[in-house]
Amino acid sequence: MSSTINILGIAGSLRQSSYNRGLLRAAVELAPADSKIEVFELDDLPGFNQDLEQSPPPRVAEFKRKIRDADAILFVTPEYNYSVPGVLKNAIDWASRPYGDNAWNGKPAAIMGASIGGIATARAQYHLRQMMVFLNMFPVNQPEVMVANASEKFDEQGNLIDDTAKDFIRQLLDNLVDWTRRITYHQEMRKSQ
Repeated sequence: MSSTINILGIAGSLRQSSYNRGLLRAAVELAPADSKIEVFELDDLPGFNQDLEQSPPPRVAEFKRKIRDADAILFVTPEYNYSVPGVLKNAIDWASRPYGDNAWNGKPAAIMGASIGGIATARAQYHLRQMMVFLNMFPVNQPEVMVANASEKFDEQGNLIDDTAKDFIRQLLDNLVDWTRRITYHQEMRKSQ
């Protein structure tokens, strides 16, 4: 692993002015000096079709390559109907298939989300954590970054203006970088034995 931790950032919203896209932009700006966040847009991923999983569309193949090339993953999810949005679930499904070719396998991850509601994206984040058990991903446990009442924490251009949220994002990203280095070290030690 290089000295820079490469993080793939994925927003689970297609809406250009979504708070979660704004949260991901803030994370890119707040990333630790020894890390870099590359954003992958889900806009043009087709709907998952098991008939195509052995020979996926080019955009899906690119997505899986980007996941594999990343040292860690940052999910930024809204909450729809008490869970993750369909666009994010679709992306997760594509990258985990076909069976035995799970691009998420072994990846450190962090989760955050914003919502206009009072409990933010808690249920969506917990569902995403449940998925990570099957995907064999290793999420950072703390801090939980759940930006509630988001309409008060972003400006008219969609920029995060809440200093407390920014502090939590910094801490989450610091923890993700540290966690990624520790996991990678242990994985490399196992390979060398």
